[in-house]
Amino acid sequence: MAKTKTLKTNALRQLDKAKINYEIKTYDYDEDHLSGDHIVGQVDMDAGDIYKTLVLKGDRDYLVCCIPVLETIDLKKLAKLSGHKKVEMIPLKDLLAVTGYMRGGCSPIGMKKQFPTYMDESALRPRPIALSAGKRGYQMVLMSTDLINFVHATCGDVIR
Repeated sequence: MAKTKTLKTNALRQLDKAKINYEIKTYDYDEDHLSGDHIVGQVDMDAGDIYKTLVLKGDRDYLVCCIPVLETIDLKKLAKLSGHKKVEMIPLKDLLAVTGYMRGGCSPIGMKKQFPTYMDESALRPRPIALSAGKRGYQMVLMSTDLINFVHATCGDVIR
């Protein structure tokens, strides 16, 4: 996969520094239509290969979870996998302060702090996957195994 020189977010700068190959896919961001279907309709990839980044609060700290964009997280499964009694999504108003990213542009790479990261077990199948590149309307495509290794993700069944 070729790198692009047109956009540099914290996520992409970190991938460059680690010499991890990626490509960028763009889509028209629409605040009124923030759904996985909206992105899938514009990014030329299967829905199962496009992931969304969720930020949650556990008993002790924040955590990040990446799941296929059309799936729904199972909070009980994630709590069990992460060793928390319970986890819940953080309030939207807190997302920018906690991560440095806005809704629709949250990437598991390049947050203000590297939080424990979990991914649905579907990411274990080596293939290119897309995630937010850290800016609304931009998806970075990289090998799933590169992402798992880079963020030291724990993978497991975390979807309903």
